[in-house]
Amino acid sequence: MAIHAPRPRLLLATRRLRACAAAPCARRAPVPPQAARPRRVFLGLGATFVDQVARMASGGASSRSFVAGARPQQGVSPVEQILKNVEWPDEFPFKPEDFSRFDESSDTLFYSAPRFVTHIDDQAIKALTEYYSEVLPPSNSPGVAILDMCSSWVSHYPPGYKQQKIVGMGMNEDELKRNPVLTEYVVQDLNVNTKLPFEDNTFDVITNVVSVDYLTKPIDVFKEMRRILKPAGLAIMSFSNRCFWTKAISIWTSTGDADHAWIVGAYFHYAGGFDLPQWKREK
Repeated sequence: MAIHAPRPRLLLATRRLRACAAAPCARRAPVPPQAARPRRVFLGLGATFVDQVARMASGGASSRSFVAGARPQQGVSPVEQILKNVEWPDEFPFKPEDFSRFDESSDTLFYSAPRFVTHIDDQAIKALTEYYSEVLPPSNSPGVAILDMCSSWVSHYPPGYKQQKIVGMGMNEDELKRNPVLTEYVVQDLNVNTKLPFEDNTFDVITNVVSVDYLTKPIDVFKEMRRILKPAGLAIMSFSNRCFWTKAISIWTSTGDADHAWIVGAYFHYAGGFDLPQWKREK
């Protein structure tokens, strides 16, 4: 079962911090609690969750209803405002039940039949491919290695894009075999085994298209991403308002677009070693 909406349209991108700058760059000046307040107005189904987290970050609870009372800054999108005004709690704010799913049966079984379909619409694919053409290393760059995590039969890279090493990691071998951009592939269930089978500092870029919402151990996976990325390597998480509802984690299916950006940003933050994420919204 999938949740359908007119257009999936969000992605977050961030870089691994250079090793020499990891300590000072990872600690940024805290944002005053009042600066974070306007974001509540955008939060739809997830307002209660992000309100609770914001109160944890500011060290207290407030009786004011920011959902009703706050107003967005003129010309600033909900996601941009959330990421600009973010103030992370000291401790990881999610609970184990946030990563539960309606269908806890085997993911290997669920994905055993190949699905040669696209999970986002044509306009979203076009926007994502254009974004990749702007940020991916030029085709056939010497020494460049890319990992397409949670990959399938198509990666949405620019037409004819090539590198000496493009690895696809996914759940279905038949799908991965059909992906023309891959030079090799790995079949692995990241919800069972979060350890990525690669050496430290292997990849220049990691991409993940509309699958971050299925990760039940995201911090473990993001720590592994940091480990295998080269210093200043780029991680790109694209996601949408569509999903296999029964397999997406609880905190994802109970929240909206702006919350999803906050959630994925939190994964980068609590995994450590990443710069602040930047976002791009497909128009």
